[in-house]
Amino acid sequence: MDFRQILQKAEEYKPDISRFLRKMIAIPSESGDEEKVIECVRQEMEQVGFDKVETDAMGNLFGTIGTGKHIIAMDAHVDTVGVGDPRLWNYDPYDGYEDEKIIIGRGASDQEGGMASLVYAGKIIKELNLEDDYTLIVTGTIQEEDCDGLCWDYILNEGKWRPEFVVLTEPTSCNIYRGQRGRMEIKVTTHGISAHGSAPERGDNAIYKMAPILDELKALNNRLTSHDFLGKGSLTVSEIFSQSPSRCAVADGCWISVDRRLTQGETADSAINEIKELTSVKKMQADVEMYDYSQPSYKGLTYPSKAYFPTWLIEEDHPATQTLVNAYKQLFTSKPVVDKWTFSTNGVAIMGRHGIPCIGFGPGHEDQAHAPNEKTWKSELVKAAAMYAAIPLVYVQVYADQLPAKSKNVANQ
Repeated sequence: MDFRQILQKAEEYKPDISRFLRKMIAIPSESGDEEKVIECVRQEMEQVGFDKVETDAMGNLFGTIGTGKHIIAMDAHVDTVGVGDPRLWNYDPYDGYEDEKIIIGRGASDQEGGMASLVYAGKIIKELNLEDDYTLIVTGTIQEEDCDGLCWDYILNEGKWRPEFVVLTEPTSCNIYRGQRGRMEIKVTTHGISAHGSAPERGDNAIYKMAPILDELKALNNRLTSHDFLGKGSLTVSEIFSQSPSRCAVADGCWISVDRRLTQGETADSAINEIKELTSVKKMQADVEMYDYSQPSYKGLTYPSKAYFPTWLIEEDHPATQTLVNAYKQLFTSKPVVDKWTFSTNGVAIMGRHGIPCIGFGPGHEDQAHAPNEKTWKSELVKAAAMYAAIPLVYVQVYADQLPAKSKNVANQ
């Protein structure tokens, strides 16, 4: 394999990668509304020469290259979050902005940039005859922003193939990421008795009953467990709601949403039980439960799921990790940074629930995700395209035989 040729081709396709990314950015594609951007990606895959392009019943897109025995997947979710306050943007979030170095627009880093690089990696593989005894499946997945991993639960439960490992192309600043904390969405509810607001002593105010729980949750965050690589578990109260017969009445219901981040060793049960055991929760007889997710995809398919997204972590010496380290060194003649994500990815299902090794490499930066004036860097788009083109052949030629029959999965099951 001539790694210089791969780099040259990736640089040659910089204008095409940039054009394609801006084309995707121009299509609003929030979770549940990805149909048009999926069609855009389908057309680009067909144009650059993917062997097969198809969608499943949920609406996920699959572009295939090769027919070899080693199945490798590379994943990019194509949905984005919304715009937020448009006054915070210096440019229209869908028209975007481009100069010689950067591209601005919603989805630039999170994470349509990853898809742009993937599609042109496929073109590089075809043009440089880098195919070998592997089947590469590029997945354009949906609903990740609403329910990370749901798409891959569907793919792995209902589909017919199971990759040996998956490259996640969420933004990593072109570093190699080998894990993330998990997360879950928890609902805590207090119950009261309504009464006329002119005589509050006749009722039992559910909002007041929530107050000591909020204090204890804030304190709980400070004593959560930590891990030497993934870091500390955390929680924050992200939403608060109440109900009453009117604005002139005592509230008879109050509930909050808790965003809980789980480090290694923490599980859904342990996180729920920590809150249930709080003195204030017991005293106020609050309900503690996990949220559900049951929103339909753009194709109308509903695949209900609990809002629990397990921690996952792959070993530094795992063949999948070493494949990326080797490819990086060969392409860029330097040692890569190996780190972790702060946020969550589809790896929560792929490795966290299904035990398939995951490893991350993506253009763009984490701090751009969900931010106004979201941007990515053209140099990173090129770098990522070169990596994605090189990874399958490096794996097959050097590391495929080292993959354990049952991969070492150190995620929480």
